[in-house]
Amino acid sequence: MRIFWTILCLTLLTALTGCMGGKSATSSGRGGEVVGVGGGRSFKEPAPFGMTQVKRGFLKMGIDQKDTLWGKETPVKEISVDGFWIDETEVTNSKYKQFVYWVRDSILRERLADPAYGGDESYKITEDKNGDPVTPHLDWKKNLPRKPNEDEQRAFESLYVTNPVTGEKMLDASQLNYRYEVYDYTTAALRRNRLNPEERNLNTDVVVNPNEVVMISKDTAYIDDEGRIVRETINRPLSGPWDFLNTYIVNVYPDTTCWINDFRNSDNEMYLRNYFSNPTYNEYPVVGVTWEQANAFCAWRTDYLLKGLGPEARYVQRYRLPTEAEWEYAARGKDGTEFPWENESVKSGDGCFFANFKPDKGNYTKDGNLITSRVGIYSSNSNGLYDMAGNVAEWTSTIYTEAGVDAMNDLNPQLEYKAAKEDPYRLKKKSVRGGSWKDPESYIRSAWRSWEYQNQPRSYIGFRCVRSMATSSSTKQKSKK
Repeated sequence: MRIFWTILCLTLLTALTGCMGGKSATSSGRGGEVVGVGGGRSFKEPAPFGMTQVKRGFLKMGIDQKDTLWGKETPVKEISVDGFWIDETEVTNSKYKQFVYWVRDSILRERLADPAYGGDESYKITEDKNGDPVTPHLDWKKNLPRKPNEDEQRAFESLYVTNPVTGEKMLDASQLNYRYEVYDYTTAALRRNRLNPEERNLNTDVVVNPNEVVMISKDTAYIDDEGRIVRETINRPLSGPWDFLNTYIVNVYPDTTCWINDFRNSDNEMYLRNYFSNPTYNEYPVVGVTWEQANAFCAWRTDYLLKGLGPEARYVQRYRLPTEAEWEYAARGKDGTEFPWENESVKSGDGCFFANFKPDKGNYTKDGNLITSRVGIYSSNSNGLYDMAGNVAEWTSTIYTEAGVDAMNDLNPQLEYKAAKEDPYRLKKKSVRGGSWKDPESYIRSAWRSWEYQNQPRSYIGFRCVRSMATSSSTKQKSKK
């Protein structure tokens, strides 16, 4: 029996050594000197599809001189940002459709598994490969029926509505709601929010009150009995780690009516009917998407990626909207130019424009386009990014204030506020950058600041995603000879 336990202990020791690396943490080989723990491989993050890397660096953010055309002052500050990945182009209709269709198909699969529509349980995974129960979730490997039976056909039909006047059958956009959750690491890390009261203040001269009630704010959402999305910000006493998990439900279908509502007394019905649905516009930037919908897309894109990764998924950062500072830093390029190109002019010597904007009063077509253009048809900036000026303006994650960067830190500047539905409307302003196809030259400069309300869709605002680098390694300084 003693031999058995000896062999077992040796086996466990060997296994642990194999898991922890080639060297033991307690053996230095240098007479007991501390030399650090070896083992493990550094994670080398592969380039995400359709993204380019913007390396960390420095920027003098804003405009030094008052704008001569509009007389508007832009806050100026010297800032530094860490490296990040950013979409080479604005998110297109095609990519956003993938999100919309995923939401549609997830609803359809849930209904096909519902007893009210036949109850095919094979659309749900309820146990793992060992037969142990797991949280029920959809089986995306199971194909949808090509020849649906009567119950399955009812599930398909339930996703569509018919216009009672025109008889036109269309996807019921009101059903396309995406639910997601985000754990707020920043709020959870605040010392005031520690679950152990003794950890909330490190000043030993201060007597900690063990019965102190710490209030937290938590975003939550649900769908009421009438099918309406109800969003609330709950203020309640801190009770546990679940208080930092925020829940959101967002209707994801773009508001195609923005083409009508943005331009009164204008015949834009064609864009309303075709811009998002017609494949001709697949490679054009998606518009009519609110700040809230853009954030939902980032959350879905993150979950979609993580499900396709292996163990390295724990290192990968979430997709998100760029901060205002990151956007300007990326747009200005490697030389920090006023526009995303080297020249101070908006067109080359042979008269070709560098961006899609409004060159003259009333003349939208002088640059070759009437409204938006297909992404990537103009030259990229020195960071390899397209349409950082014009085409569509772009949402950022930063709230809009007149103080701008002056109110931010000089390291990875950001001002963030998750406005609740009951908050005053002025608190729902988000910074928008880049100018659009309908804007004059002054608005498409990299430093120009504008804003829009977070729930307001526009025919001239889109977005692109960023992702923080998984690692931020040091670089050796070269000595000057």
